[in-house]
Amino acid sequence: MRDDGLGARNRWWLVAATGLAVFTAQLDVTIVNVALPTIEHDFGIGTSLTEWVVLGYVLPLIALSLPSGRWLDRVGRREALTLAVTGFTAAGVAAGLAPGIGWLLAARVAQGAFGAALFALVPVLTTIAVRPEARGRAMAVVMTLGPLGAVAGPALGGLVIESLGWPWIFYLNVPVGLLVIAIAWPQLPPGPRLRLPDRAWAAETGLLGTAAVMVMLSLSLAAADGPGWFPLILAAVPFVLAWWRLPAGRPVRELLAVPGMGAPHLALLMEMAAVMTIQFLIPFHLMRGGASPSEIGLTMLALPAGVMAAGLCGGLLSDRLGQGGLAGAGRTTVGGMCVLILGLASFETFGYEPVPSRLALPLVLVGVGAGLFAGPNQTMAMFLSPRHLLATTGATTSLARQLGVAFGPALATVTWSLSGYRSVRPVIGVAFCLALLGLLALLRRSPSAPEGPATSAPLPERKEPTP
Repeated sequence: MRDDGLGARNRWWLVAATGLAVFTAQLDVTIVNVALPTIEHDFGIGTSLTEWVVLGYVLPLIALSLPSGRWLDRVGRREALTLAVTGFTAAGVAAGLAPGIGWLLAARVAQGAFGAALFALVPVLTTIAVRPEARGRAMAVVMTLGPLGAVAGPALGGLVIESLGWPWIFYLNVPVGLLVIAIAWPQLPPGPRLRLPDRAWAAETGLLGTAAVMVMLSLSLAAADGPGWFPLILAAVPFVLAWWRLPAGRPVRELLAVPGMGAPHLALLMEMAAVMTIQFLIPFHLMRGGASPSEIGLTMLALPAGVMAAGLCGGLLSDRLGQGGLAGAGRTTVGGMCVLILGLASFETFGYEPVPSRLALPLVLVGVGAGLFAGPNQTMAMFLSPRHLLATTGATTSLARQLGVAFGPALATVTWSLSGYRSVRPVIGVAFCLALLGLLALLRRSPSAPEGPATSAPLPERKEPTP
């Protein structure tokens, strides 16, 4: 990807466009869940096949994250964004027009493939859109809009399906995609022409794709027979090791060799797994306690409410502490993880009974911690990244996030099954340990780790063409 900057001034319209793009991509993860029973009925298929409408989208998000990042580092930003958004939107239209389940699954896989490129590109565009002293706020905007899309998915999906039919949940991408391109296109300078990935990209994708399939199948088994998923996870390891030794793995090896870079990645994986463990567990716990669907929904809103309330505050703190540099992002990230741990520990104080009023406050604290953590942690990773590996950093953090999202429910299922589904205390204890590991990773990061030279300095103003 080109090394030219966008300018010494902040381009908040570009930040808005990237936030809108990640909102839509996250929306498509959850909005489909509401439509699954209707799709199953319309196509006359079984639940096990219907599940792949979701998994078909998530699978390429995991398999193509790293290959997409390596490719994006060598192409133009404006061209890459246009391709990713256009492809994502077109695949959504194809999903809506699907005459059968095979077509729908193929369209969802295509959506996930373009989504992988989009998730890798968004942190790059957010990083270069503003000056370093505003980067925390910019990243917080984007990292807050992402969870908002995930939360809005079920509610919006229910309204759309009831009034227009399930295909329209995919058609929603069209106006949003056009708006993102219309906003971002004039904000970005032209770059190198897009080029097809090389042969090494295909080998890389094959190895990581096989490993991703193993992971997704193992997580499916976790919901069915508990610990039986673990051997399948181990089967993915040789494919990952084979990829690691390929030349294609060199950029990731170079990135992780940057002092301090492992901390935001490991912390992100642990934080997402901990939060998703809670988000998966509590609805089942409340249902077993006799709570109504509306009570469960209102109670679970406490977590995203905390995320929304604290997300922008985290970005502001990141910019204010340490004068908008790496130190400010690091301190805010540590603070967010501490609040998250406090929220998980507060379950011990308020009790584990399936009573909405008792569970709401711990959920709010977990959400506040997650909101304070998300933007500054991503900012820290981008500050540490060398300029020529910005897209690779976006891809590796996206992969860490997606793995956390996938592993959290699996860990919750396995841990809860070991207790005979009688007590949620061990599951919350696992989430607490995950968050604590993330905090330890952040505290062990070298305080003298240098900021990436290209991302820590103001970027030169873009030169407009002479008429």
